[in-house]
Amino acid sequence: MRRMKQLIVLCALALALTPAFAGDKYKVAWSIYVGWMPWDYAGHSKILDKWADKYGIEIELIRMDYIPSVEAYVAKQVDACVMTNMECLDMPAASGIDSTVIITGDYSNGNDAILTRNGIGIKDLKGKQISLVELSVSHYLLARCLELNGMSERDVSIINTSDSDIGPIFIADKSQEVVVTWNPIVMEIEQTPGVDKIFTSADIPGEVVDMMVVRTDVLNKSDKLGKALAGAWYEVMALMSKRGPDAEAALTFMAKSAECSLIEYKNQLKTTAMFYDAQAAADYTASEELKQKMDFVRQFCFKHGLLGENARSADVVGISYPDGSVQGNADKVAMRFDTSFMKMAAEGKL
Repeated sequence: MRRMKQLIVLCALALALTPAFAGDKYKVAWSIYVGWMPWDYAGHSKILDKWADKYGIEIELIRMDYIPSVEAYVAKQVDACVMTNMECLDMPAASGIDSTVIITGDYSNGNDAILTRNGIGIKDLKGKQISLVELSVSHYLLARCLELNGMSERDVSIINTSDSDIGPIFIADKSQEVVVTWNPIVMEIEQTPGVDKIFTSADIPGEVVDMMVVRTDVLNKSDKLGKALAGAWYEVMALMSKRGPDAEAALTFMAKSAECSLIEYKNQLKTTAMFYDAQAAADYTASEELKQKMDFVRQFCFKHGLLGENARSADVVGISYPDGSVQGNADKVAMRFDTSFMKMAAEGKL
């Protein structure tokens, strides 16, 4: 009996001296955007912790401004990061950071827009000065609008403006006639009398995609992070897609965290094509349509020097797809669309 008590004491001491967490630790960066607020809720609600515990890992969510978050990912200061398809290609992939898209969360379906004063329509853009954040998704949106309407960037003058200043300056300066930006700035500008929205990301559906990206070397070492992130994400998606007090409470938290009202947040969701269903997300990720959209994106990036100074064509970076096909250089694949985690979520195998 005495020896038994000694064993019990020794076991208790061992447990006390064992760290509360002994698995791998990962850092995941996120930034404020309607389609990424569910990550904040996953952290707040402990849903993310639950899934991390399931796979014996620890996940630290880090809120950052958008471009700095992607830069931190490129610098390998974080293991995963939310970003658009364009930024994934022209920042980490172009820098040689092999990256894997594990979750296709949504695509902008009106969140990005060209707004004008004085009744200016698309055909009137020629010769105009246009304020936007240069080399951003806004720049891409403008380029696609011009291309689809028989014009090019040579037909306009671009005024590079920071995202923090672009809304207040346009609202205050009535001499500015054209601006390109994203929500919630779009919603703020729309409230200004005499302002019209003439082209949005809804006119190029599926081209501005919001994703969770993980460094490929991290996934190759262990798929636990991918599984935990996918499990947490689709648990929140299931909650958001239902009606009731729990969903309302989740959306209320997201709105407050995004520093907007619940009504404003719900309105932003209306212009966001969320893939609430994991199978739908996997299907789009594996579609021929996505390949076509990515070709538009990579051509834009090449034309604007975003794939590197020495890039001779858009093929300098390889992009791989779930069917095994590769756009660009198959020997230098640095951006990978992977449906395996989304499929596991859809099939209840996480």
